Amino acid sequence: MIVALLATTGGHWALLQSVAWTSMLAGHLQSQSLTEAVTQTFDGRHPCKLCLAIRAARNAEKKTEAPPVLKKVEYPPPGQRVVIYAPAAFQRRTAADTFAEASLPQPPTPPPRVPFV
Repeated sequence: MIVALLATTGGHWALLQSVAWTSMLAGHLQSQSLTEAVTQTFDGRHPCKLCLAIRAARNAEKKTEAPPVLKKVEYPPPGQRVVIYAPAAFQRRTAADTFAEASLPQPPTPPPRVPFV
């Protein structure tokens, strides 16, 4: 259920982006100081190949998932009245009538007697 929720909300892109940032930071730390590596990783001006692929895929997904413009639906339609009539034969039943007595079989009358041995 969690995987489905992440997939529908775009969590897979966040996971891929985290992997890309981690690999970029590790690569930058080999040749730069920590502050320079963090700055260059997260400034957005030096994307890696994976970052570019993620950006392109997210943009393509947004373009394909654009919902069509729907006409506003109103209920009831303007100019019409909705009238609800009660049925001609209406019986009011209590909860005991509809649930307990209807679902359980009635005990035999008189109850069977068990002889003592």
